[in-house]
Amino acid sequence: MATLDKRSPNQQILPLTAKTNSNDHLEIGGCDVVELLQQYGSPLYILDEVSLRGACQQYRDAFKTHYQGESQVIYASKAWNCLAICAIVASEGLGIDVVSGGELFTAIKAGVNPELLYLHGNNKSESELEYAIACGCIIIIDNWLELKTASNLAESLGKCPRIMLRITPGIECHTHEYIQTGHLDSKFGFDPTEVESVFAFLSNQTALNCIGVHAHIGSQIFELQPHQDLGAVMIKWFKIAGKYGLNLTELNIGGGLGISYTESDDPPSITEWVKTVSNSVMAACEAEGLPLPKLISEPGRSLIGTACVTAYTIGGGKTVPQGRTYVTIDGGMSDNPRPITYQSQYLAMVANHMSAEADQVITIAGKHCESGDILIKDIKLPKTTAGDILVVPATGAYNYSMASNYNRIPKLAAVLVDSGEANLILKRETYEDLIRQDILPHKLR
Repeated sequence: MATLDKRSPNQQILPLTAKTNSNDHLEIGGCDVVELLQQYGSPLYILDEVSLRGACQQYRDAFKTHYQGESQVIYASKAWNCLAICAIVASEGLGIDVVSGGELFTAIKAGVNPELLYLHGNNKSESELEYAIACGCIIIIDNWLELKTASNLAESLGKCPRIMLRITPGIECHTHEYIQTGHLDSKFGFDPTEVESVFAFLSNQTALNCIGVHAHIGSQIFELQPHQDLGAVMIKWFKIAGKYGLNLTELNIGGGLGISYTESDDPPSITEWVKTVSNSVMAACEAEGLPLPKLISEPGRSLIGTACVTAYTIGGGKTVPQGRTYVTIDGGMSDNPRPITYQSQYLAMVANHMSAEADQVITIAGKHCESGDILIKDIKLPKTTAGDILVVPATGAYNYSMASNYNRIPKLAAVLVDSGEANLILKRETYEDLIRQDILPHKLR
């Protein structure tokens, strides 16, 4: 594998190994992007292994440096959950945060140690809870129904699963409305007014082993102050739990560190974020006279986001009189739903003419039958023609994982690149895949 870069991957727009090669083509992981599309088809997700491993190592090593107690980094796999990615992050010593039975199943099939799996979710089904208890993973309890259901299942199965309580900390941050999860008016977690009742319930039963508390204040956060505040808010619950005979030993402070999608984005580095949360928790424990808990963090986007690009082939276009010039690509909202969902902004480049002058303003339109299927509005790029390769960086988080088959378009393939070698990690769907679950009743045949 290539030497790991010391730059913080979340602050880069392109993967760490990206460069322009002698053909004036974009190269990632030692692989020519144009050649990758010729081999694997278009559009294509291209994942840089060095960037992903580098982010894992920076989180892991930063906690060892800045936190004086035990720590564990776990990957928030809702960002992109598949066998290969689960296996890579596990090989770097990370655990995995899963939010469904399907994500849990994938992580286990990838060989991840169940002791390092954490099941989240605000409406876990009884079957998901039973699966998690049988596997031996840690369950983040979100509400009273889950708490009582998990207790009953544990008794019936003769198990004593480890649980943590998700508490809404009441901390707001400046991010998109849909991804603010830490304020009091949230669907996630126990309200602070409920927590002592939960502690009382747990103190009177033996089916569940409550090891700690969890909070998550949002996603794509550039501010450090909310995470500085979080330690003191959460550590107070350790002291209150002690009054009920509960010995909490783990604190999960979630994730939320942002990444660079455009040149105007300026997120803190991984190390800065880790230092902030570590100092916050250590100071809070010292103030309360408590031992340091095992500190758990859950980065997702900042691990995988900038490690991946999506490459498309440019098709036709049109210029509206006194209006925009549209250039179409062979993908769109089915492989990247974030622009139409969150109004997210991206950059792009023409991968087969990297040094060409950007001399026209165009709007990149997707191929779907939807007026809102616009990937990027009014971006300055070189003049393009049909067959050129357009690359959109920072598409590792919430692109494949939120992809759809809208208009019955098959999902993309994905390749993992490193040191000039490309390996397929997701096959491209076929038309036959699209109808695999369809059933045509006899009367319609």
